[in-house]
Amino acid sequence: MQMIRLDDINVHYREDGDPSGRAVMFSNSLGTDLRLWDKIVPLLPGGLRLIRYDKRGHGLSDAPPAPYHMGTLVSDAERLADHLGVRNCVFVGLSVGGLIAQGLAVKRPDIVAQMVISNTAAKIGTRAMWDDRIAGVKSGGIAALGDAIMERWFSKAFLETDERSGWQNLLERQPDDGYMGVSAAISHTDFMNTTAALTLPTLAIAGSEDGATPPDLVRETAALVPGSKFHLIRGAGHLPCVEAPEEYARVLSEFITETANG
Repeated sequence: MQMIRLDDINVHYREDGDPSGRAVMFSNSLGTDLRLWDKIVPLLPGGLRLIRYDKRGHGLSDAPPAPYHMGTLVSDAERLADHLGVRNCVFVGLSVGGLIAQGLAVKRPDIVAQMVISNTAAKIGTRAMWDDRIAGVKSGGIAALGDAIMERWFSKAFLETDERSGWQNLLERQPDDGYMGVSAAISHTDFMNTTAALTLPTLAIAGSEDGATPPDLVRETAALVPGSKFHLIRGAGHLPCVEAPEEYARVLSEFITETANG
């Protein structure tokens, strides 16, 4: 287990692959931890330094009282990268992890050389929607929202599998403060203007069955960055790295290889 103190919290992270290789950092979605990428890591090219972490309020990282701010989530990723000596990495972010990717790419272009924004947008949902979500957790806990969240996360076919229960357990067992804190951060984030100023190589990935960030929303965000690429994974929902890991890893590997000299 690898832990690091980042100012006010202890953060859990994991490294796989070649410690001297090109760095790829992964940032996961709301309600999941670094295990989100378990199926992807073994399928990526050799020689890479693969870094995953649990953002604040998730996994084994500390969960301070809500609310959180997006600037804080970006700073957490920044401090971790600085501690590990990461520069010119490929930053892969899914959902809120994609917002963190966009924010860090603007703030620290020396850290983020290439960006993968998966199942995300420059602005996700409305403040009223997130306020309702937070109120639901306050009144009934995350478990009260579990089934509805699963339907937004996964395709109908995946919801019938045994694996679904593992992801629902992971969601419902996380601290309420962590879920509400990150929800608050998302609700106040609008990166439309700042993301439109980015010019780094960018890949956007969407799932055709995504009920949280539909493909058109992801495509619109990709269009903000000149020269970006967009890939739709059919039959997958909000977490295509879980439902279609082979296709996800193939597209990600191609992007990593193509931008190796970027």
